Amino acid sequence: MDVELLEIRQHMGQFPPFDGLSDELLDAIAEHVQVRYYKTGSDILKFDDMLKELCYIRSGAVEVYRRQGELYNRLGEGDIFGHFSLLRNHKVRLPAKAIEDTLIYFIPNAIFQRLCEEDDDFADFVELERPRLETAAEQQKKSNDMMVTRIRKLVTRYPVMVESTASVQEVANQISDAQASAALVIDEGSSNPRYSFQDSEGKTWQVCGILTDSDFRTRVVAEGLSPQTAIGDVISERLITIQSDASVYEAMLTMLRNNVHHLPVMYRQRPVGVVHLSDIIRYETHSGLYLVSNIFNQSSAQGLAKLAPDVSAAFVRMVQEGANSQMVGSALSTIGRSFTRRLLELAEEALGPPPVPYCFMVNGSMARNEQSIVTDQDNALILSDDFNPDEHDEYFQALAAFVSDGLDTCGYTYCKGNVMATNRQWRQPLHVWKGYFQDWMSNPTPERLLHSSIFFDLDSIYGEDVYVETLQDLIAHTAPKSPLFLAAMARNALNRTPPLGFFRTFVMEKDGKHNNSINLKRRGTAPMVDLIRVHALACGSKAQNSFQRLSDISNTQLLAAGVSDKLSYALEFLCMSRIRHQVIDLQEDRIPDNNIEPENVEDSERHTLKDAFQVLNNAQKFLKFRYPIPTQRQGR
Repeated sequence: MDVELLEIRQHMGQFPPFDGLSDELLDAIAEHVQVRYYKTGSDILKFDDMLKELCYIRSGAVEVYRRQGELYNRLGEGDIFGHFSLLRNHKVRLPAKAIEDTLIYFIPNAIFQRLCEEDDDFADFVELERPRLETAAEQQKKSNDMMVTRIRKLVTRYPVMVESTASVQEVANQISDAQASAALVIDEGSSNPRYSFQDSEGKTWQVCGILTDSDFRTRVVAEGLSPQTAIGDVISERLITIQSDASVYEAMLTMLRNNVHHLPVMYRQRPVGVVHLSDIIRYETHSGLYLVSNIFNQSSAQGLAKLAPDVSAAFVRMVQEGANSQMVGSALSTIGRSFTRRLLELAEEALGPPPVPYCFMVNGSMARNEQSIVTDQDNALILSDDFNPDEHDEYFQALAAFVSDGLDTCGYTYCKGNVMATNRQWRQPLHVWKGYFQDWMSNPTPERLLHSSIFFDLDSIYGEDVYVETLQDLIAHTAPKSPLFLAAMARNALNRTPPLGFFRTFVMEKDGKHNNSINLKRRGTAPMVDLIRVHALACGSKAQNSFQRLSDISNTQLLAAGVSDKLSYALEFLCMSRIRHQVIDLQEDRIPDNNIEPENVEDSERHTLKDAFQVLNNAQKFLKFRYPIPTQRQGR
């Protein structure tokens, strides 16, 4: 691909909906695109003309009008238009005019249709006629996920490239002139096909290394080398690169794994840019990956505790930049798991290797990937069936105490109900845990139902994952066949009701400290999670996350069509209301909690809160009906 086509795909790959496309689809666009220039005031599309191409603004500005001449939208660099005509009858219904000197890329209809057929996100973007801000918000939620965003999105310019025979001084000047922090070193030839490419004149080159600011200090200045030293004599032979199609997440892991701060980005064998660790840190907002890497670099519980303020800062930043509740919950759960894993590693370093295999199990919101900034710790130990209390429990008691105390210093407070591995009851061999779970489902009592509500949200975060998987399989196999247990769990899920009174007015808390407020967890998200859990148990779902459980439930006949979606929307809104309130608390230097005062909530949000609570109310009424208590005859 020549330099001009490479520039086209590089530019388009920065903007939605092209930023999520594969390299193959971007190639197809670049190879078939037509470029046209329009002066200020000239028409680009006229009403009722036939349109056979998608329009992409490379530079300039465009206004799109309704047929009566009313302004419909004003677009700039990276925006598209004409797609609605291509999806309908190919006749222009929204004329367009250049309001600045404008360069347009025209993408043929055949390529446009291929993009719609082969990339669902592209199709959704062009098919859903929504306001631009709403579309951008949806795209931001996707683009902030480092698992799917491609590293090429962070490349903003071509790399500085120098021949290996250039002197150190020449290279330093080129890097300085380009205001860069590194240069790629190239040689003629292709002895290494992995890094060989052709320039616009057909000459073959290969990338043989990289020189960074740090290299200048350590390899040139510190060694006292002459400024005339050839750059090829200075660079390291070890070259770490990444393909432009890789995710930001993969790039970050590559840097961490190889302890490098600069990463050349390659399109096949051709270098298209260099990303620095700081580029990823600036971009990274929602996953908390950089904080996670910091966690695993700590060598003590005290070092981990110093990172606690960073968790709050990351939480606030996520919400401010548009993360939804699932992103926030997943990120905070990942951070919490990382603290726990690192504490377990430190515990094993201090105590020595475990005498028998074990699995550290988490429960509650961390297991569901639904953690908030206000949370405590719920955990347990599943030990090998070779466990001998007299010989081994002293080790595991010490390990549990080390982890639990460390989590408390990091902001994950002790569980008030003592659901922690420090409690001997929750530090047992696998066969004992199997007995617990079987007993809870076959003989439900209030205490056993409480245990089920806690421990049936379970996940492994360290050790023998198969132990937790065994318990998950046991639940999924047994619960659907246990109507008495399901009926009891359903009634237990009705203990906390939404705060709706007559005429859907709010019923306020009357507990002194939070007088005339609503506890969004106790009266909203928690009962919603409880009822979703019951349906998930009934359909044998092994999912732990509430939204994933709703997805499994929707594939069954447990609920009427559309009900799962309503529950999902209601849960999302309740979670986000709670999260936004906690952000406000942190910004105003208050200890975050779960309480809101309806009078301080805007009218639109207050009405939507009532709708969400009504969805919960209706779902709870159905729960009792759906899981009746079996008669004695049915129980035999």
